[in-house]
Amino acid sequence: MTVRELRGLTIGEFGRRSGLSVKALRLYDLSGLLPPAEVDPASGYRRYAVSQLDRARRISLLRRLDMPLAVVAEVLAGNDEEAVERLDRWWAAQEQATAAKRGSIGWLRVQLAAATQPALAYEVHRRDVPATKVASIRRATDQQGLAGTIHELQWQVRDQLAGATTTAAHWVIYHGFVTPDSEATVEVCVPFTGAAEPAGTMVIRLEPAHTELYTTVVRDDCFYPRIMQAYETLARHVDAEGLVLSAPVREVYLAHWPTIAGSDPFVHVAQPVGP
Repeated sequence: MTVRELRGLTIGEFGRRSGLSVKALRLYDLSGLLPPAEVDPASGYRRYAVSQLDRARRISLLRRLDMPLAVVAEVLAGNDEEAVERLDRWWAAQEQATAAKRGSIGWLRVQLAAATQPALAYEVHRRDVPATKVASIRRATDQQGLAGTIHELQWQVRDQLAGATTTAAHWVIYHGFVTPDSEATVEVCVPFTGAAEPAGTMVIRLEPAHTELYTTVVRDDCFYPRIMQAYETLARHVDAEGLVLSAPVREVYLAHWPTIAGSDPFVHVAQPVGP
């Protein structure tokens, strides 16, 4: 170690070796995050020990990640094992926030692109639906995870109905409003005949008989937000007829995605109604 290092490093020298500016070092001194090893009482000059470089370099790296000073202090307060745990928790929160932003950007891009396309014309029909025995699973999801959730739960239910008779038809009931940045509960229902027992999160229940309005969406239009035009058509029809909603809206899928062409009917957007 040189004589200069034995005497301590000036704030300029310490900044160059640690990657921190003089302004930042003064801020970290005031905050207590990185006080100098010595302050000359006459001149006020700060001197730092060489042993402080490791802490300073860690602070520099953490600040480049836009970590707030309070969190930096928490990361550096304990031993290395505790620091890793706190760092992992903070980074997981950053990744979650980034994923939410990515979903919002994707939603906005699709919405803007859809705005340049011609509006779709949907014909609304009415039908009476008999009481139907279904097996179903509920789960909360946001828009980004919706398609994967529907696919996963549908096949989870079908696997558990291995001894019963099912068809390709199934439906998804929306118990809340699913958006790119907020979750709501969806219920994936598979109608069946034969014997089956509840298992795990799967329940077996009777879907009540009801009257519903519905409109048909082809496979190529079954993505968000383009499919929302079908929802809006139904909502206008309900208002025009002065009807009340008797149950949550649902999407009734008519076939499995890979088995049909893009222009084939794929889903009925359906709204149970009362007088």
